[in-house]
Amino acid sequence: MDFREYQEKALISDQVPKGTENAIIVPLLGLVGEAGSLLTEYKKYLRDGDSHKLFKARIAEELGDLLWYVANVASKFDLDLKEIAQKNLDKCCDRWGWKDLQTEGKATGYNFDREFPKHERLPRQLEVEITEVKKDNSVKMKAFIDGEQIGDDLTNNSYISDGYRFHDIFHLSYAAILGWSPVLRSNLKCNEVKRKRKSNPRVDEVEDGGRAIAIEEGISALIFAYAKDHKFLEGVSAIDYELLKTIKNMTLHLEVSECSLNDWQKAILMGYEVWRQVDQNRGGMVFLDLDGCSITYQIGGRYQK
Repeated sequence: MDFREYQEKALISDQVPKGTENAIIVPLLGLVGEAGSLLTEYKKYLRDGDSHKLFKARIAEELGDLLWYVANVASKFDLDLKEIAQKNLDKCCDRWGWKDLQTEGKATGYNFDREFPKHERLPRQLEVEITEVKKDNSVKMKAFIDGEQIGDDLTNNSYISDGYRFHDIFHLSYAAILGWSPVLRSNLKCNEVKRKRKSNPRVDEVEDGGRAIAIEEGISALIFAYAKDHKFLEGVSAIDYELLKTIKNMTLHLEVSECSLNDWQKAILMGYEVWRQVDQNRGGMVFLDLDGCSITYQIGGRYQK
């Protein structure tokens, strides 16, 4: 029996059919009541242990009653229980699933610019040195690739020293895990030309332009505010679902919308793991592998200026 068939048959036993008084509130209250009954059975199990020999049978019965009320509420709102179940599975996959990276035994990450000329693509591997300098009575961060600085000197832009000057790590992490970072693409150069996709003016405008850059910076700031309230994600294994949905909604019109909520979660958690080490050591080497979807850290440096 599938969910649709169950929903149709369960409706036959409905004593408060649609269109009658209390048709909606009764099944809603029934959901609450059956949830309480389920907890009562578990309380008995905690109290009596294995002596509660009917525990599994009672749990199954209460779950069945819950399912009836769920189906009834769905019917009262003209919803299809089969569609609800499928959408819930899709939501779980987006939230907790991870893109299948195994292609003929080799990991391969997102590659949104594969069809573009080489000088317009993000490098698939990068070594970035992050270093800290004191300049103009402030502490600034510099980033180097092969001895050449990328981007501008960055400060915390804050009255307190909270390590935000190292937030380029987040852009590096988005690139490594999601294959996406308009900010990094703008900062990187090939023969003195930014790695923006100028060969396709529309893509350059939408995906690599100022709005996309502002969105990425906004996401970084939004997550940082959240991270400050959660020990900068140390020991954290899951990001708040509502925060991830907000990020998803901010990027719906961009190529990165292909990435799942769990992809974003991995990019955030792996980025902050590296950021915490960079902040603690005031710099170091950061290694990106876009094919392997990884970002790692090594203390020390090569091109500090």
